[in-house]
Amino acid sequence: MEICKSSYGHFFFTQTKHGINNNNRETSLFAKTHHLSSNQLNKLSPFLHFSTATPISKKSFTILMRSGRSGSDNGIASTSKSSSAMEQLDIERGVCIPFRKYSPEMVRSKVLDSRGSILSLFGRGIEIVWKLGFYWSVLVYDFLIGRDEEVVPYRARQLRNLLCDLGPSFIKAGQVLANRPDIIREDYMSELCILQDDVPPFPNQVAFNIIEEDLGKPLEAVFSKITSQTIAAASLGQVYRATLSDTGEDVAIKVLRPQIEPIIYRDLFLFRMLASFLNGISLQKLGCNAELIVDEFGEKLLEELDYTLEARNIEDFLENFKNDPTVKIPRVYKKLSGSRVLVMEWIDGIRCTNPQAIKEAGIDVNGFLTVGVSAALRQLLEFGLFHGDPHPGNIFAMQDGRIAYVDFGNVAVLSQQNKQILIDAVVHAVNEDYVEMANDFTRLGFLASGTDVSPIVPALEAIWQNSSGKGLADFNFRSVTGKFNQLVYQYPIRIPERFSLVIRSLLTQEGICFTLKPEFKFLEVAYPYIAKRLLTDPNPALRERLIQVLFKDGVFQWKRLENLIVLAKENVAKMSSNPAFQEKNTQKSREMQIERKLDLTDTIKDGARLFIVDEGIRRQLLLAFTEDSKLHIQELVDVYRLVQDEIDVPSVALGMARDLPAVTRDIMLSWSDSILAER
Repeated sequence: MEICKSSYGHFFFTQTKHGINNNNRETSLFAKTHHLSSNQLNKLSPFLHFSTATPISKKSFTILMRSGRSGSDNGIASTSKSSSAMEQLDIERGVCIPFRKYSPEMVRSKVLDSRGSILSLFGRGIEIVWKLGFYWSVLVYDFLIGRDEEVVPYRARQLRNLLCDLGPSFIKAGQVLANRPDIIREDYMSELCILQDDVPPFPNQVAFNIIEEDLGKPLEAVFSKITSQTIAAASLGQVYRATLSDTGEDVAIKVLRPQIEPIIYRDLFLFRMLASFLNGISLQKLGCNAELIVDEFGEKLLEELDYTLEARNIEDFLENFKNDPTVKIPRVYKKLSGSRVLVMEWIDGIRCTNPQAIKEAGIDVNGFLTVGVSAALRQLLEFGLFHGDPHPGNIFAMQDGRIAYVDFGNVAVLSQQNKQILIDAVVHAVNEDYVEMANDFTRLGFLASGTDVSPIVPALEAIWQNSSGKGLADFNFRSVTGKFNQLVYQYPIRIPERFSLVIRSLLTQEGICFTLKPEFKFLEVAYPYIAKRLLTDPNPALRERLIQVLFKDGVFQWKRLENLIVLAKENVAKMSSNPAFQEKNTQKSREMQIERKLDLTDTIKDGARLFIVDEGIRRQLLLAFTEDSKLHIQELVDVYRLVQDEIDVPSVALGMARDLPAVTRDIMLSWSDSILAER
């Protein structure tokens, strides 16, 4: 395995062709650099491969190890004690978590070691079975008398109220089910979506007592004023607005619900017991692992119970968007925050569901929507760390045109491998290669390894052609996901938790776009961004994808190249016209001016190098110039006219001159390899 990147306290790993490399000298140096004990190093050593690994940021690693050193005191389960199910989850994600907040064994230990645990479990089990059993019996009765469909809206509301009555674990479970079309039908999903916002708060005085306990001083010693009522209430906590006494700054205070951890652990233990009991049926009938679903749910839930993790999420988002003048992330007041209380900068923006207020504020709706879609795609395809709960209450429009995000308790991580596969899926969709598209679903975990994809290929083809055949203007994610949701009942498809968050995130943000501008077309913004990434990203993997896009059935697609360039230029033009960009550009001129135009200099240099060194690419491109028994000079001229202002010719020439020794070496190596291959 090799560690590819460090973010959010995770290690991303991929299988290497060299296998595991545990060079003693490099291992010792790694341990010394990061101050690891021999025990901690042993936990990580199976995942270390130093020869090609990207260096791990010391800051991220230190944060991670600080969590790990606290051991069982903070309820963190080490990798060596994690169950095989959790290891399977890590491998599927391409993410290694040496120290985690969740494992089935740790939950079992927490529950069974507590005083009166058996009696508590028995009582809670009876309550759950009684309430859910009664609800289930009503559904069966509806079915028997033939009125099950007509009472669906009423029964869906009953289910939502029942989950609220059963407490925070079930509210969170309802929120998860609201994004799982592979488990629950769509009309129930719509009702459960209400659980995202509409949860009763707990008493204010209890919240204020928790704040004072964590601060170690009275409220009035820190805050000059605080709202008497909650600004927002959720399943795990609630938010107040306050003003700092010393600076006069407005802040948001997020407070965890009292005595919630024992309840969560107890419910997770019962969920896991039920999942183990039903797993055989689940695998056979639904094609999904019930235990794995509970483990994914439990892991995310326990992470949300620790506000220090949310603070780190915010720091990661701040780092990712530090040079993006169009995105606002609130800063954290670390000295006032802890595991139960999180104090953040107050975001004074306009809710995205209020188009009239946005227009009255003079905000350019088109510019704001472009910023929002680009920010979402950067999280997904560039950073691999994205906001998992972007409902309208968590996204705001700022007066200067920026988009602001709040509430980072629920974030999801995508490995480098997953990001590349997603881009592969886009490339295969563009090339209408539905067999490879189905294989992408297997690689992403939607289908079990070894599943025969041949029956699924025609269904994917029908969905995509019906959606894109109408043209870009009529394409929307909701129609595609609606059709895809039908497939999960026909084929053994399981939606991994992280991708259920991706789907929800895209659907929610598309819904916000439609609210602000009903005729808005999501892909009209998404395609230019992806085109820009393909043309300008220095990542070798993306260079490969660009080549795949430009060739179809061995034929070079001149029109596709022109379209990519036009779309990429469109993306840069839209982003640079945003008022937030223009305002910040005066402050960070050198850093931001490069974004005012599409810079293809590095792409041309890389392409020239590839043309010289790679015989296969060289042959393909030469054939592209001469295919159909004619020279494609006019196409080449058309492309040059599009890019002539986007290329710094002296820089290209200088770069090629600098690279000449390395290029010569690569040519010699390629030549010697070809000779050896012939022998």
